Amino acid sequence: MSGNRRTVTPAWLAALPAGWLAVFFVIPFAIMLAVSVAHRVPGGFFEMGFELDSYRRFLSPFFGGILLTSVLISAAAAVICVTLALPFTLFLSRLRRRGQTLVLVILLSILSLSEVIVGFSLSTLLSKTAGVGNFFVWLGLLEESRSYTPSLFALMTGMCYLALPYSVLVLYPPVSRLDPELGEAARMMGASPWRAFRTVTAPLLRLPLFGALILVFVFTLGVYLLPQVLGQPQHWTLSVHITDQAVFQSNLPFAAAMAVLLLLVSLAMVGLTLLLGRDKGAEA
Repeated sequence: MSGNRRTVTPAWLAALPAGWLAVFFVIPFAIMLAVSVAHRVPGGFFEMGFELDSYRRFLSPFFGGILLTSVLISAAAAVICVTLALPFTLFLSRLRRRGQTLVLVILLSILSLSEVIVGFSLSTLLSKTAGVGNFFVWLGLLEESRSYTPSLFALMTGMCYLALPYSVLVLYPPVSRLDPELGEAARMMGASPWRAFRTVTAPLLRLPLFGALILVFVFTLGVYLLPQVLGQPQHWTLSVHITDQAVFQSNLPFAAAMAVLLLLVSLAMVGLTLLLGRDKGAEA
């Protein structure tokens, strides 16, 4: 009888995640939302109220362009990371277990690096005096060294360096569970390696690929230091302008309004991922 007895989970355990969600998300979001509709007072202060001036200002062409720039940069970083991560993960899954473990440990060690370390390291690596330009001169590819930062190339390099391990770690479990005989059967039936990948492997990984895209997009959307260190002012993302409005312009309502809209964009992408996952489960 004791073996058939079911263990009942205490009700208070279910309240713990809800409590953490309320403390670390709902309450801060409510405060930020209240500040975003507050009235700005000259001198860096604000009075609680309800006005939409901050949201109207955000809808101007200038700040609308900043939001579009942030979305395009993050989307490009997501596409590049997933495009690089998929073949790398397929190769990783074919290694021996010891080799896979070693590579995964290296990826996890990269995740321990802060954005500050990555940003200033790449800034030095792409600089004119101590960067890769000197190596190109030594190879004879360039006549004199040049700087590759600040530039969009440097910014995308930094973002992809930070986000690529996340893409690999998201794709690794589903890729490692793929049956290699499926691809082999397709090739035995006359399909080329590319066609076998496109018609067999890619459809099986459609949802993990989309999840990796959304993860990298949301992650890079909140990157703050890299656009300032590696990019030019026209490449500054919304996170940089939020800090500028809150700290240097002393306009907390406008900074809160931009933060609310940035958070809503991130939540919309996460919700889209959950929706597609539910539809995929319903079809199965």
